[in-house]
Amino acid sequence: MTFAPDGIDHLLGVPYERFVLDCGRDAQGDVIATLVRRWADHGDSRRAVLMIHGLADYFFQTHVADHLAAAGWNVYGIDLRRYGRSLLPHQSANFCSSLAEYYDELDAAVAQMVRDGAEEILVWGHSTGGLIGTLWAADRPGGPIRGAFLNSPFFDFALPWALRRPVLALASSAARLAPHAVVPHPVSDAFAVSTHATLGGEWSYDLALKPALGHPIRLGWLAAIRAAQRRVRRGLQLRVPVLVGSSARSFNWLRDPREDTRSTDIVLDVAHIRRWGLHLGPHVTLARFPGALHDLTLSAPDIRAAVLRRFDEWAALHLSR
Repeated sequence: MTFAPDGIDHLLGVPYERFVLDCGRDAQGDVIATLVRRWADHGDSRRAVLMIHGLADYFFQTHVADHLAAAGWNVYGIDLRRYGRSLLPHQSANFCSSLAEYYDELDAAVAQMVRDGAEEILVWGHSTGGLIGTLWAADRPGGPIRGAFLNSPFFDFALPWALRRPVLALASSAARLAPHAVVPHPVSDAFAVSTHATLGGEWSYDLALKPALGHPIRLGWLAAIRAAQRRVRRGLQLRVPVLVGSSARSFNWLRDPREDTRSTDIVLDVAHIRRWGLHLGPHVTLARFPGALHDLTLSAPDIRAAVLRRFDEWAALHLSR
């Protein structure tokens, strides 16, 4: 499979180029994936970053891409099938039956990066993208992937034990009968309120592509995530260096001080991130950032600067070899 050039990205403009991958058809119809490229600022770089977004998300973090490009990385952001730029009107947003469904577009993205001259590729995965990228890298040993930065990876559900183990096990079993059935669950716009410019935050991302209340959660997706998380908990033995970043603490919904949503992870339990992050392999570094949001790079300016600085230090130490 090969990404086809589609011109300048209509969302981000120059210097972001867009490529589209025809992923064939499934039960709902045509399927595509989208790759966005930004060249490094100087020289003929042989280093590249592949950014994989989280749930109900898409690639828009140009401030991160600018930083990486200035540091000599070619930057690629992928909108996976049924996400962001790749979500088509006839599709169930974010749905999958297995995270391996995304391997085709990830493999095609790496092939494009190699054609562009990349010899050293880093996976940069946020939340669900961190989980997807981790398993994909584990299933592609010996390739050009040289490391991974995981930004609040989705290694477990932020639920009490009884809900995230026996109850989710039952729900996963039900997925075999009704994979597209919607799972009732509480929704909140707290993350959007903490980040979007029209709601009191700083960022002007597209609320049609990254909706404040997310998309419906379906049983098939739930089962796929749970199966992937179980693989992580059993251990992956990644042979490449991995930097796992998280906020210093999670939001306590029982206290409910609204302002606290702007300085904590309101999506995941950071203790889970650190615990299961150590199961990835022998070369894992854990980094905590006090006051950070779930997406570390959307945190307050001083915090996101600390995140990028920590990444630069880690990359210089572990990837330059």
